[in-house]
Amino acid sequence: MPPASTGASTLIVAASTQSSPVAATVPAVSERLEPGRPGYRRMSFALFAAGVATFALLYSTQALLPAVSASFGATAGQASWTVSAATGALALCVLPMSALSERFGRRQMMTASLAVAVVVGLFVPFAPSLGWLIALRAVQGAALAGLPASAMAYLAEEVRPKALVAAIGLFVAGNSIGGMSGRILTGWIAQAWGWRAALGAVGLLAVACAIVFHLMIPRARHFTPGSLNPRALAKTVGGHLSDPLLRRLYAIGALFMTVFGAVYTVIGYRLVEAPFNLPQGVVGSIFLVYLVGTVSSAAAGKLVARTGRRGALYLAVSTTAAGLLLSLADQLAAVLLGLVLITAGFFAGHAVASSSVSRTATTGRAQASALYQSAYYLGSSAGGTLGAVAFHAGGWAGTVTLGLVAVLGVVSITLYGSRAARAERLRPSAVISVRSRPVQN
Repeated sequence: MPPASTGASTLIVAASTQSSPVAATVPAVSERLEPGRPGYRRMSFALFAAGVATFALLYSTQALLPAVSASFGATAGQASWTVSAATGALALCVLPMSALSERFGRRQMMTASLAVAVVVGLFVPFAPSLGWLIALRAVQGAALAGLPASAMAYLAEEVRPKALVAAIGLFVAGNSIGGMSGRILTGWIAQAWGWRAALGAVGLLAVACAIVFHLMIPRARHFTPGSLNPRALAKTVGGHLSDPLLRRLYAIGALFMTVFGAVYTVIGYRLVEAPFNLPQGVVGSIFLVYLVGTVSSAAAGKLVARTGRRGALYLAVSTTAAGLLLSLADQLAAVLLGLVLITAGFFAGHAVASSSVSRTATTGRAQASALYQSAYYLGSSAGGTLGAVAFHAGGWAGTVTLGLVAVLGVVSITLYGSRAARAERLRPSAVISVRSRPVQN
């Protein structure tokens, strides 16, 4: 395996690693799940369903923002908080939820989180005001916080290292399907019966996904519970934050999501205005481009095998930047193609970065994944809010400028990581050459 995509030292995957801060013995790598082995298909299908429910619920109001603004007399920036509150709460709660998963188990935490989020989702359509809607969405985001990091840790523990990128890619593909189906569903239902009915439909979709997940997810065979030790948790988190590679991966995830959050929070406002003047149902159907994300995230493993992790990241960044620039055109076909490129680049970059975190952290994997998810969803919150502000100030060009600045950040971090990796590879040979010199009297 080549060095990680941000350019740090070669990743080492320990066969007997436990993700809890408390050391434990786990079964051999040969016993873990991989394509073709019993349980792998059930695991993939269950986590795919969980990914669908997570993104369908988390971004359920995003395609409805123009309708929400009209209903409550709110600006784009105010309505965007119905998305940012959910993603922000998730970002803040994902680390403590991951700590609970160390004690009570990944499977149990994912099941409980999904159940609570689904119940809250059934109340969301009845919010009497924008404030109540934002508050319920924040609670929903906090409930969902137990799922992403626990899912990543579950995969890291239960799946063979060589199959990890592909397995995480399928989970991310479920996210893309959930984001797409939720937005399309809400768009057409909102056009016919209003945004409240649309949110109710998303809630029912999530109920079905939660049932599928509960019935299909295999029991964890490689998990050993740890104690809820705040000092051990703080030490583990501090260790991850002191790792330069992990810090770069966290920053990359946040910046990629800043672009994605900004674009998809604002695109609805752009398309319902001149020169496009599209109806709500058609605007919701625009999110069919999420299918591209399904393909690009699932194919991330093959992309890494061909180009290396840094090469895959550079390709994802270039694709995203090209899509942003293309979306500036006032032709609908150009905007759609731009969204396709942005979506493909984002999901590929996210799959590469998130899988790199799981492979880099040889201890405290749940906390490492939780920190990535925190950065990722903070980027979503920042992107949604700042993207709406930029749109209000400078139109779509303002939102694109924000996205390009974030893309430039990813490029800078990756280039820095490449130089760090190069320097690290040269350092041992330099030491050897010094030691091999004859002693000068």
